[in-house]
Amino acid sequence: MGLLDFLKKKAKWQKERISVVKEKEKEAKEKVEESKKEPRETVAKKKEIKQKKKDFNYQILHSPYLSEKAALLAEKNQYVFRVYPHANKKEIKKAVEGMYGVNVVSVRVINLPSKRRMWRGREGWKKGLRKAIVKIKEGQKIEIL
Repeated sequence: MGLLDFLKKKAKWQKERISVVKEKEKEAKEKVEESKKEPRETVAKKKEIKQKKKDFNYQILHSPYLSEKAALLAEKNQYVFRVYPHANKKEIKKAVEGMYGVNVVSVRVINLPSKRRMWRGREGWKKGLRKAIVKIKEGQKIEIL
């Protein structure tokens, strides 16, 4: 009988495993029933809180872009920001609205290419960048400096 003992052990192990799986299924069903009992309002509030947390990303805006042209545009409610290359218009809009608390009307994006430069007889590259011109609602202001 010693040769077939492994089959008995295997059958015993399978029965134990089945009982553990059934217990886990019961626990899962109880959790589902509890969540159904929870009022709909609290579920909606939880979703709103999650959306507010993920509303905007601080890492989209690199810095304000300061130049003469940017100063002239600021008088027309248009502000220039240096943004990271992976940023798109929707993300830029959310980031500006979230950080400065203003209403953004439109966003224009400019990609400046990298340029070749000579320095001490050696060739190098000047970094390119991505700028965003953000137009905000009349009567609102952003204090950059």
